[in-house]
Amino acid sequence: MSLVPRTTEEFSSAEYWEKFFKKRGEKGFEWYGDYNKLCGVLHKYIKIQHKVLVVGCGNSTLSEQLYDVGYKHLTNIDISETVVTHMNQRNAERRPGLTFQRVDATQTPYEDGSYQVALDKGTLDALASEEIGELARNMLTEVGRVLSVGGRYFCVTLAQEGVIKLAVEHFVQLGWAVRLHCLQEETEEDSFALPVFVLVCTKFRQPMPMPILEMCAGEDGAPTRFTWVAELLSAVREHQSYAVLKRKLRTSTDAESNLSLTLCLAETGLPRYTLTVQDCPPDARVPKSNQFAVFIVPQGSETAWLYSSKEGRRQLAASANFRRLVIVTMHRNQEYTDMQAVQADLSQVVMEFAPPGMPANHKVPFLSVGGDLGWREEVGRGMSELSGEYCVENVKGEDGELYRRLVFLSNSSLVQSESRLVSLNTGESSHKKKTKKKVKSKAPPKTSSASLLVDSGFLCCAHHEVIVAGLSMLGVGMPQNKDVPVSVLLVGLGGGGLAQFLRDFVPNVTVEVVELDPAVMEVAKKWFDFRPDDRLTVTLMDGIEHICALEKGGGRLFDAIIFDVDNKDATVGMSCPPAAFVQTSILHKVHRLLTPRGLFILNLVCRNLDLRNRVLEQVKNVFPTILSRAIEGEVNEVLLCSPRENDPSDTERIPASLNQAAKSLQSALCSSRTGTNNIPHIKITELLKDLKVE
Repeated sequence: MSLVPRTTEEFSSAEYWEKFFKKRGEKGFEWYGDYNKLCGVLHKYIKIQHKVLVVGCGNSTLSEQLYDVGYKHLTNIDISETVVTHMNQRNAERRPGLTFQRVDATQTPYEDGSYQVALDKGTLDALASEEIGELARNMLTEVGRVLSVGGRYFCVTLAQEGVIKLAVEHFVQLGWAVRLHCLQEETEEDSFALPVFVLVCTKFRQPMPMPILEMCAGEDGAPTRFTWVAELLSAVREHQSYAVLKRKLRTSTDAESNLSLTLCLAETGLPRYTLTVQDCPPDARVPKSNQFAVFIVPQGSETAWLYSSKEGRRQLAASANFRRLVIVTMHRNQEYTDMQAVQADLSQVVMEFAPPGMPANHKVPFLSVGGDLGWREEVGRGMSELSGEYCVENVKGEDGELYRRLVFLSNSSLVQSESRLVSLNTGESSHKKKTKKKVKSKAPPKTSSASLLVDSGFLCCAHHEVIVAGLSMLGVGMPQNKDVPVSVLLVGLGGGGLAQFLRDFVPNVTVEVVELDPAVMEVAKKWFDFRPDDRLTVTLMDGIEHICALEKGGGRLFDAIIFDVDNKDATVGMSCPPAAFVQTSILHKVHRLLTPRGLFILNLVCRNLDLRNRVLEQVKNVFPTILSRAIEGEVNEVLLCSPRENDPSDTERIPASLNQAAKSLQSALCSSRTGTNNIPHIKITELLKDLKVE
């Protein structure tokens, strides 16, 4: 039998409450909790000697229980004649001093300043449901009138946004102090999903010049002070969202949901951990003992596909084979002592994420890579007018090597640029083959950042390797092209890794880079050892504008034009390149800027399959021959686009025919080092094996 209103409009109707209490009969209805749940915070603000006006008392036992523990100055009012009659009859003998009166809370007969406390349990929520909240405002005005100086409005509420905003703004305008307590939500199945809040507003003789806005966790939590009402309301929403999330987690499992939240330090509000829940599919064969586990992602690895993508997290959970896996990432600018300290931080809170039906005594294992937290050191921070705040950090990879990264904090889960580091002091340069094998992590490096150099022969981004391998289609390194110059136009600098690799290892190459953001250029020079010269130049300009200017000016052609530029608009569904770069008019200009043997190379990152197919069709209308290479474990794919239209049978044979060209390019890269002691770590033949004809 449902007794809770189905629509909020019902809450403010006198007819509804008449019907409600007649239907409820003798049984008390404890709106948002009974005395046992509220007594701690009640006694904190309401003293035995206080005169208390209980507004909208209903048939709750709260007033009776307060009376029984010594509160003898209670005046209970309600709009329902039924409930008032019933409550007076119920208490006539046992509590003769406890009175119930049929009074409209918006128009009371009491004198100004005649009460020290106005106690409201759910009435504000009911009245604020009325259109534009007029009833609620009238009640709050009446409460302010009957309370004495120093008096308190004590309101138990679900703090729905429109309700709490109305009340807080009302009392802030009057110059009252406002404090909210967020009480622990119930765990019973039939309880409210949202936590219960207690709003305490204190009346001053003179209005406060600046708002006093505070939030406390629990009845005794230390208050957190806010400057603006919007900040307080935001904190309320965070508590509510967390409560809804926990309720969802403790009542169901969902392999598709990927619920997550961030845990912040109470003292500073700075994020410390992000927790993502990954459930196994319902049909997965999971051992009965594998109910729940926590996986700690090493610092610096949080952007890896395995941890940052839905598909990767599903794979990780399937490998761990637990009914529920909580994946924990650690944030920048935080200190983490060791694995034991992290477990101590998380051991209590993660239990709130346990799957439904997990035994109470179940021991939750903490998993990690090699039992290590990883290592990260921020070495630089700055601001780009175009992309916002960024940081440059050194991290230790799961392969034990050191890497330097550029990360824009507006999208901190994405590594903008990455390079491997080598030591200047010892001359150590890891000439290991590229591998994804994880090794047991070593202690944090003792080498200072100043003595670390970028290894220009190591391309961290797999799509950069494919772009380089794509130059095989130009015949670079083939005997007949031994002294033939190679001109490259690269749109998008990043840390400069791809541009420098081309300059240092591709024979007879000249590279012109177009970069929109001057800050990126400075970062590349300062932190990624980027050194332009007469064979590697940079033009600071919008890429499309530069292409238009080159095409209009005429006279300059390129053997390869490469688009490796990210999209700042996250709403489009294509993060690389911006949509304007693949408009037909621009693609035609690119076509006209290529030499007869020329090649257009596009780094395409598109999660939307329909959008991806439309982009591919646009490109194919201008470049009829397209070979694509997907990047394993990533959304990236590289398109190698030729303006030459081949016979379909010839096109199908292109990937196989590139084998000799790939070997020639590999040999040329290794023998054509220019001004560097580094060697190229790349396998051209392997990279071209999985080419697909579009």
